Amino acid sequence: MTPEILLLCGTAATIAFVHTLLGPDHYLPFVALAKSREWSLGKALRTTFLCGSGHIVGSVVLGFIGIYASIQLNALEWIEGWRGDIAAWALVSFGLVYMAWGLRRSYRSKTHTHWHNHDGVRHSHIHAHETSHAHAHSGEDTNDNRRSMAGWAIFIVFVLGPCEPLIPLLMFPAAKESITGLVAVTAVFALVTVLTMLAAVAVSVWSLKSVRMPKIERFSDAIAGGTITMCGLSIAVLGL
Repeated sequence: MTPEILLLCGTAATIAFVHTLLGPDHYLPFVALAKSREWSLGKALRTTFLCGSGHIVGSVVLGFIGIYASIQLNALEWIEGWRGDIAAWALVSFGLVYMAWGLRRSYRSKTHTHWHNHDGVRHSHIHAHETSHAHAHSGEDTNDNRRSMAGWAIFIVFVLGPCEPLIPLLMFPAAKESITGLVAVTAVFALVTVLTMLAAVAVSVWSLKSVRMPKIERFSDAIAGGTITMCGLSIAVLGL
């Protein structure tokens, strides 16, 4: 392996690490969903790994196609920018929908008291709309289905999202050296990106595990949706 490729591998590792940490969309959505849905650390990491892998694969495939089809770098950068815009606004849309669902669910799960008079005796009972107007298991099934759809939605968003520095800064220079160098640099970038995502999610989920706020726990899904929305806006508006 040539010194140039070794240098590019080191650059790839550094860029991947910094790019991932500075992009809150790489880990905050998983932390928010893990907290609101009470995921185990294992499930949070599995979801992060799948989405992170999908995130990398899209740009890698595009980069290889561009290199071997002799597509100009400017065209590839335009495609990556277009994908980035779609992914950012898709993340915003997903966050808004999830937040609206969370607000509706928090309202329906709010307990309240009803008073009744029977034969001169006044008594009360407490219930929540989330469970009082549905069969015992139908409400849980509906929520589980919607949450499963949320997992697929976030995966699709991550597949659409580009790795902006990969193609112009790493793949094209490496391709000028050798095929081996191209594969090595791409592999280093992918590995460090996914590992950084996993580490950030693991530390965050573990840190929040003992945090309990009973008064706002019923708003956890809405808060998760708001967090995801802000991540999307940080990309779409601020370019983070």
